[in-house]
Amino acid sequence: MILCECGEIVKDGTFKDYIKTSANPSTCTIGHQKCGLIFDFFDNKIPKKYSSKNELKCLAVCFAEKNDLEQKNIGKFVLEVDRLKSSGKLSDRDILLAAYKKMDDIKII
Repeated sequence: MILCECGEIVKDGTFKDYIKTSANPSTCTIGHQKCGLIFDFFDNKIPKKYSSKNELKCLAVCFAEKNDLEQKNIGKFVLEVDRLKSSGKLSDRDILLAAYKKMDDIKII
């Protein structure tokens, strides 16, 4: 999952580009079509976003729907995201992935 700096989860809508990295002057990568941000995965420079609680809850609902989380579990997922946001200074990406993993570990039915 790529969480762009513009606040969208990037799944589709990418373009191919070549950038200079520490290993090669022409390394193939992708960019986000909506905002034009080019991702540097090779040098581990994945953008980190720190949203407000309200913005993060909106992202959490989009994330849950894109990952086919059952409708009855979305509320519990958003609560877990809110708990993780309150507990520290994790990036949005780290919070969403940790909450999703916890939902998977619990096996909520």
